[in-house]
Amino acid sequence: MDAPPRWLDPEEKDAWDSFIRMHEKLIGRLSRRIQADSGLSASDYVVLVSLTERGGGRMRFLDLAKLVEWEKSRMSHQVTRMAKRGLVAREECPDDGRGAFIVATPAGHQAIEEAAPQHVEHVRRLFIDALTPSQLSTLGRLSERVLDHMERQPD
Repeated sequence: MDAPPRWLDPEEKDAWDSFIRMHEKLIGRLSRRIQADSGLSASDYVVLVSLTERGGGRMRFLDLAKLVEWEKSRMSHQVTRMAKRGLVAREECPDDGRGAFIVATPAGHQAIEEAAPQHVEHVRRLFIDALTPSQLSTLGRLSERVLDHMERQPD
């Protein structure tokens, strides 16, 4: 017999609901600003930032999908759309015939270089400026704690 659900108490539910509302509103506003400012979708931005900041401009397809926590099919569709617009290219992996690299093109590098300053200003205005340095530090530690906890949990 399955254990009964561990329902959230009122304080837990309030904290969870507030977090979700904040996250959805913040991501929605940032997504709209990226699109309006640069013509990049939020997904374009995530892929280009991941490639250029963490991957040196190039990453294996599956590593990129894992990094951004997307299913392979979602990543494949996103990369296809971006490749059609000249932002990224697929390159075969010489040591793995089934694998591929996703590479930011010169146009992709230029797009992220132009979009990033505006994006960071919106992040600062909507998120960073709302918190004191102490609150920001606490939020950072709490976020790392939750991330570490999730890494130890099965999907």
